[in-house]
Amino acid sequence: MDAQSKSIEIKAATVKAAITEGLARLGASFDQVHIEVLEEGSRGLLGLGARDAVVRLTLQVPTSVEPEVTAPFQESAPLVETEAPAEAPVEAEFERTELPKETEPVRPHPQADVVAREVLQELLSLMGIRATVRIRRDETPDGSDAPPFMLDVLGNDLGILIGRRGQTLHDLQFMTRLIVNREVGEWVKLVVDVEKYKVRREKSLQQLANRLAERVALTQQPIALEPMPPHERRIVHVTLRDHPIVTTESVGKGERRKVTIVPRR
Repeated sequence: MDAQSKSIEIKAATVKAAITEGLARLGASFDQVHIEVLEEGSRGLLGLGARDAVVRLTLQVPTSVEPEVTAPFQESAPLVETEAPAEAPVEAEFERTELPKETEPVRPHPQADVVAREVLQELLSLMGIRATVRIRRDETPDGSDAPPFMLDVLGNDLGILIGRRGQTLHDLQFMTRLIVNREVGEWVKLVVDVEKYKVRREKSLQQLANRLAERVALTQQPIALEPMPPHERRIVHVTLRDHPIVTTESVGKGERRKVTIVPRR
């Protein structure tokens, strides 16, 4: 089968942002492009000497008389929150292209967990962090979207890997997925955690959502939670989606976007 290729180069503040913009411009999903990082970019020191990241995305368009079935990358379960694409933050847009639509049960690569552990262990070593990576399957966050396995980072003083609102941990997971995907030649939906931080955080958000839902049901007055990243807002939405008296909606933009619990009309 012959293939036609279309390449574009994207410059953005980070590699992640450049990939997201490139996917949007090509109208493609993650598994339909070949990604080359030309420049890693740098934040500089105190804002001085900052350099943008440069990424080249090559779209592989198969041409054949026989139709070929592909699995476009998108979320396997839709977000409850609604927003216009133009107003969606870049990070949230990437999340919508990041996960495959499953038409049949996904059978992960037999060595994916071992490869993923080695990749994450190497990333931590390059960051100068002494820690151990353990493969875990007993607890997985995000409910029905649970991945086949988790990589749990164990060690001392690992708060630096979590970051503000878990953003550093989210970026570490993104880079691990990207590298593992290239290593095994298929998409592997894995989760990176630090000493069960995500599991504890999900349970805490579920308890908070249920507690505030009861208050809203009693007072019939809406309650707004603090701003949260998309994956945490989704936990609140999913927790309360079947509640008989209250419902949820997202308000705000970017980092200020938050969930509001309101009475059902």
